[in-house]
Parts: sequence; C-alpha cells; structure tokens
Amino acid sequence: MRAFHAAVAAISLFCAALASVLLAVAGLIIVWMVTWRSLGNSTSWELELSIFLMVASLFLASPFTLLTKGHVGVDLLPHYLSSKNAQRLQTFTHFLGLAICLFLTWYCFQFALEAYIKNDRTESVWAPPKWPLYATMPIGLGLTALQYVSLLTSPPAKTEAY
Repeated sequence: MRAFHAAVAAISLFCAALASVLLAVAGLIIVWMVTWRSLGNSTSWELELSIFLMVASLFLASPFTLLTKGHVGVDLLPHYLSSKNAQRLQTFTHFLGLAICLFLTWYCFQFALEAYIKNDRTESVWAPPKWPLYATMPIGLGLTALQYVSLLTSPPAKTEAY
C-alpha cells in the first residue's frame, strides 16, 4: 500500500510541476501579446491559448493541492469535536469529495468526448478545437479522485486540536 501512496503522490507532484509550466507559459504569452499589441499589431490566438493553459493548470494542480491540504477548508467544527469525531468528519468529507470528483470525472469525460467527436471549435478567428481544453477536466478531476483514494486508504493521522 505504501507503493500506491508514493505513486499517487509522485503523479500529483508531476501534475503540479506541469501545471506550473503551463501557467508560466500562459504568463509569457500574455506578456508577448501585450507587447505585440502595444507595437500596433493585432493578435488572434494569444489570449485564447493563455486561457486554455490557465484552465488546464487549474485542473492539473488540483491533486497536488489536495495532497498538501491546500484546498480551502473550514476547521471550526473539527476544533470543537472530539478527536474521534473529527476523524469521522474528515473521513466523511473525503468520501464526499471522492464521490463528487468521480461524478465530475465521468461527466467531463463525456463532455470532452462529445467535443472530440463533433469536432467542436471555439468561435474565434483562430478556432482551435475545444476537446484538448475539456480533456484536462476529467484528467485533473480523476487524479484528484485518486488522491482522495490515497487519503482514505492511508493510516489515520493523529488529529490534534487546531
């Protein structure tokens, strides 16, 4: 089981690194676009590609954010619960997060597949296909679900008062 947890953590770390690169590239594209337009030229693909890259980075960074407990959480209730009940609440929320991620993974997979089959394109001058952007959704959410499985199967950590 330790190998599974290490593999999921490594995948999450790789996705975070990839998301960082995508975000940096999006920033460079925006700088290029602003510079190019300030010189009086027009642009056609820069903004759309940077949006695609930023959305992809969001979904790909999600498993690592869960791994490092970076998602927004409300810890007032566990603070007032006993250690045992706080652990139960955490397990419940992990199962709930897993169920939501699995549902969204399936739904987004169908969405991306439909865009691929129909060859849906954006309505811009550049008109890239939509499916690569949509494909990052089930990938990121599926890997987040896998990270939830890893959290649920890991030995419980001692919960202390916050």
